[in-house]
Amino acid sequence: MNRILNLVATGLAALSLAACASVQKIDAAGDVHALLVSIRDGDDAAFDAHVDRPALEREIGARMTAELNKPSADPRLKMLGALLGSSAASLAGDALIRPKVFRTVAEYYGYREGQPLPGRMAIAGSLQDVGDGRVCATRKKGGPCLLMFTQEQGVWRLSVFEGETSMLRTGG
Repeated sequence: MNRILNLVATGLAALSLAACASVQKIDAAGDVHALLVSIRDGDDAAFDAHVDRPALEREIGARMTAELNKPSADPRLKMLGALLGSSAASLAGDALIRPKVFRTVAEYYGYREGQPLPGRMAIAGSLQDVGDGRVCATRKKGGPCLLMFTQEQGVWRLSVFEGETSMLRTGG
């Protein structure tokens, strides 16, 4: 009898944990949907409300620095990077952390102009619990996480972009 009770308790605990993860993904999906709407509509204010700009600026700045420090980097760009120093991250943020730039990333995930955006439950299905309070968006089940979201003051914000920097294009 004790063994059965232990199995039931263990099963309930596992279901409870799975439900928490699902609730977290559903909650995050609402903010991811709002981010997609802001990208589609080119709404800077709504976009900024769903993006952790300082975190993305640090990340993009670090990537730019790494690219400029590669032996194959153009010497003129290396010199420009040395002159700009830490302000390069801020400049990158101003230029790249914008709705129109992330439209290419949204298109990678299959969200094309003229197509309706998926609902909260569909988006929740494409989110993975990373295990540290963050969720990431995958293009398909088991696929790579290019976008990570962190909950901050009750809002899930885009905090990490792990895709190729070539996806971040300012044109168009």
